[in-house]
Amino acid sequence: MTAPEAPRLIDVHAHFVTESYVRRARAAGHELPDGMPGWPTWSPAAHLDLMDRCGIGTAMLSLSSPGVHFGDDAAARRLAREVNEESAAVVREHPGRFGLFASLPLPDVDGALEEIAYAFDTLGADGVVLETNTHGVYLGDAGLEPVFAELARRDAVVFLHPTSPVCWEQSALGRPRPMVEFVFDTARTVTDLLFAGTLERHPDLKVVVPHCGGALPVLADRVNGFMKLFMPDDQGVPDALAQLRRLYYDLAGTPFPRQVPALLSLVEPDRLLYGSDYCWTPPAAAEAHVASVDAAPVPIPVPVPGSASVPGSASGEGVTWRSLTTANAERLLPRLAR
Repeated sequence: MTAPEAPRLIDVHAHFVTESYVRRARAAGHELPDGMPGWPTWSPAAHLDLMDRCGIGTAMLSLSSPGVHFGDDAAARRLAREVNEESAAVVREHPGRFGLFASLPLPDVDGALEEIAYAFDTLGADGVVLETNTHGVYLGDAGLEPVFAELARRDAVVFLHPTSPVCWEQSALGRPRPMVEFVFDTARTVTDLLFAGTLERHPDLKVVVPHCGGALPVLADRVNGFMKLFMPDDQGVPDALAQLRRLYYDLAGTPFPRQVPALLSLVEPDRLLYGSDYCWTPPAAAEAHVASVDAAPVPIPVPVPGSASVPGSASGEGVTWRSLTTANAERLLPRLAR
């Protein structure tokens, strides 16, 4: 009797670039994006080749930092439409292998609302990607409430992606911003959503936080304490920890051996998703990342809503990060299960 084939991963943190997008970003001053040595190259064929080598069934395509807004609202609207249409075409051309988290021209709210309608109603997007800030406007900004209200109304998946803070010239100390600045900007924007009440007003928002939550797992209790100190009494006693436990977290970056245990001190395993961060993570590093995920033990028992465990035995025996994250992703994105 042959052993069952290992589940094919669902990659919720996968990126693409196009020649046109890179050209526009460079023209806007992003020659060395976020302090990295240069821009990666990407093609559907190269991405599929990596996916097949790593046992990835589906990759959700999104645009990474620096996003689409380079200072001009009209140009940002055009660029968001262009990259969304191009990635939607890739999804159509490779059924079942790719999905789409559409880009929005934030902080242009009217443009974002227009692009949400087009992305979901015309392109069939699976969700949206939001940069942690755009020109210093963080996601808890009151002006963005119409965007979150519309995303909540559509029961949309909202994938967060870090970018450089506006003060990076001083704070990054000349190092590449993805190393440290990204993990803190992730914590900064999620904390902003907590203090703004956005996550409380829209408890059913399906938010995916990248890189094992960035700095959030070790800051969660501190944030919770400060919220209780500084939030007005007439708003009730907010529970930041409960709100953070409702979010999803991907394993892109360096999940083992230290980040996942820290994250599991905050959330249950049913909130974890696989992410590669390709094409910004080179192929060899992406393959090594998959190998580390496949080799890491899974805490047992593994609770999953609606069942005693992820497929395996009642005690969670036989569960892998591959089977666990795939089951979680299929619950978050039912189209992929179908």
